[in-house]
Amino acid sequence: MTIQPLEILQQTYGYDAFRGQQAEVIDHVIAGGDAFVLMPTGSGKSLCYQIPALCREGLTIVISPLIALMHDQIMALENLGISAGAINSSMAFAEVKTIRQQARDGSLDLLYVAPERLMMPEFLEFLDSCKISLFAIDEAHCVSQWGHDFRPDYAALSMLAERFANVPRIALTATADEPTRKDIVQRLGLQNGREFISGFDRPNIHYSIVNRDNPKRQLWKFITDNHENDSGIIYCISRKKVEQLATWLREQGLDALPYHAGLSAEIRNKNQTHFLRGEKVVMVATIAFGMGIDKPDVRFVVHMNIPKNIEAYYQETGRAGRDGLPANAYMIYGMDDAAMQRGWINGGDANDKQKRIEHQKLDALLGLCEAVNCRRQILLKYFGDASEPCKNCDTCQTKPEVFDGTVTTQKALSCAHRTEQRFGVGYLIDVLLGADDERIKRFKHDQQSTFGIGTEHSKKDWQSIFRQLVAQNFLEVDIAGHGGLSITEKGRNFLNEKQTIELRKPQKQTTTEKLKRKIKTTNTALKTEQDKDLYQALKTIRAELAKLKKLPAYVIFHDKTLIELATHKPQSLDDMLAINGIGETKLKRYGQEFLDVILIDAKTA
Repeated sequence: MTIQPLEILQQTYGYDAFRGQQAEVIDHVIAGGDAFVLMPTGSGKSLCYQIPALCREGLTIVISPLIALMHDQIMALENLGISAGAINSSMAFAEVKTIRQQARDGSLDLLYVAPERLMMPEFLEFLDSCKISLFAIDEAHCVSQWGHDFRPDYAALSMLAERFANVPRIALTATADEPTRKDIVQRLGLQNGREFISGFDRPNIHYSIVNRDNPKRQLWKFITDNHENDSGIIYCISRKKVEQLATWLREQGLDALPYHAGLSAEIRNKNQTHFLRGEKVVMVATIAFGMGIDKPDVRFVVHMNIPKNIEAYYQETGRAGRDGLPANAYMIYGMDDAAMQRGWINGGDANDKQKRIEHQKLDALLGLCEAVNCRRQILLKYFGDASEPCKNCDTCQTKPEVFDGTVTTQKALSCAHRTEQRFGVGYLIDVLLGADDERIKRFKHDQQSTFGIGTEHSKKDWQSIFRQLVAQNFLEVDIAGHGGLSITEKGRNFLNEKQTIELRKPQKQTTTEKLKRKIKTTNTALKTEQDKDLYQALKTIRAELAKLKKLPAYVIFHDKTLIELATHKPQSLDDMLAINGIGETKLKRYGQEFLDVILIDAKTA
C-alpha cells in the first residue's frame, strides 16, 4: 500500500497536521500537477516538495541557488532518515560519481543542484538516464527581472517544460509582488498549473524603524535591552562597515562574525557554520549573506541602512523567528540612505524602464520608513495582502503625531530653489533659521526671502522634515556631487498646484528606548521555574549532542520542540512521539537522552 502524505508528516517529520495550504499543494503535485507556491518564510514551503518526493516514484531534482543552502537542507533531511544528495562545484570527482550512481539506481530521493549546473548539456544528458519524478525550483523569485534578486541562469529554466514535458514542476518563493509572480509563472511555463498564494503576514515579528542618531549606541541598546543571549543578523551597506561593526561588537563581548563577498570562501563557510551551529552568535553581513538560511532561532534582524526595496526588506527580516517564536526586525534609517540607493539605481546598467521600476520600489520602502500608520498593514498591502492594525510594530504601539506640513514644505522647497538647488541640508537649515554664517553672507543668501523664515522649527525638527521630503521624493540628493538638494518634478507640482501635505512630528523621545515588549526566546508557555529550568537542561543536552555529531542544534530539535518537552514532560519514548517535531527516526537517535533529562528532573522536583 502506498504511504500517505499525512503518515509521512507524522512518522518522519513528527507533526500532527499540515498547515495552511500545504496538504492541498502536496496532493496536487503528487497527482502530477505543476504549481507556483508563495508562502511566508518559516511556513513550511520545503515540505511541499519534500513529501511529494517521497510519495512519487523516482528522483526529485531541487534547483537551489546556494551550495551552503543545499548542504544545510541535505543535513536536515538525512537526520530525518531521508536519502538526499547534491552535485556542486565544491565536491570531489569521486563524491560526484557516487551521487550520480545513487541517482541512477533509485537509492536517492532528492538531488540538489544549482541552476548553472542543471543547464550544462552533459548534466542534462545525465538526467535523461534517471527516472525524474519532480523538479522543485526553490527561491523562484530569482527567475524574474522584476524580482529583487534576479539571476540570469534561473531564466534558462524555462526549457524544463519542453525537455521534461511529462515531469511536474513546482516553483516556490516567500517574496514576490504581483508583477513578479506573473513573470515567474510565464517564464517557467506554469500557466496551466495551479497557483497557491498564502498570506504574507509573520505575526511573530515585531517591526521597528528608528531615525539614525548614534547608530552604534542605538544598536547596542537594542541588543542589550532585548537580545543579550540570542542569535541575530545585522545587515550593513558595505564590506568596510561589516568589518568595522563586527570588530566593535566583539570588543563589547559579543560572539560576532563578519560575512561579505570580499572574504575568502573558506572564511565565509567557517563563519556561516559557526553561526548555524551556535546559539548566541551575531552575524554582521552584507546582503551576500542569508538567502535560504534555515536557522530557526534567529531572534532578531537589524538593518543599519535601508535595503533597496520592500521585497528585500521582507525577505531579510523574514530570516528572524522562523520557528514562530517572538522575533524583532529593527531598522536604523537616515536621509543619506535614500540618496545612496537612488544613486545606485541611476548609475546602474539597467534600462530606463527598469530604473523607473526600481525607483518606484524604493519610494514604497521609504513610505514604509516614514509611515504614521501600522507598518504591517503597509507591508502586507504592498504584496496584495491585508490585516487589521497589528499592535506589534512601533507605529501601533506609539502612534506618531502628524501636523499640517503644507507651509513648512513650501518654505523648505523655496529655500532650495532660492539657493540655486546646489547646497546640502545643513546649509539650507542654517538659511531657514537665519544663522549668522560667513558662507551664507558670501553667497548673499541672507538677502533672500527664505532667510530666517523657519524659526518655528528647531534644527533637529528641520532635519526630520527634510528627511521626509526626500523620502517622499519632493527633493533629491546629488550624491555624485556634494550632497546638494534639488527639487523634483513632484516637488515642483506641489508648489505649482498648491497641494497640501501632512508630515510626521519629529520624535521627542529617544530613539534608543527599549521596545514595548521585551523578546523572550522561551515561550510564555514556560510559566513555572521548573519548566524554565528543564528547558535550559534540555538545551544543554541538545548542545552537547550537536557538538558531538557536528550538527546545528536546531537540526536535532527546534526550540519549540524543547518547549513542548519541558511543558508536557513525557514519561516514555512512546509519549514523546506526541510532541511536535519528534518523528520516528529522531526518536530512535535522540529520544532516550532527552527522556533521561526529563525523568531526572521529575525525581529532583
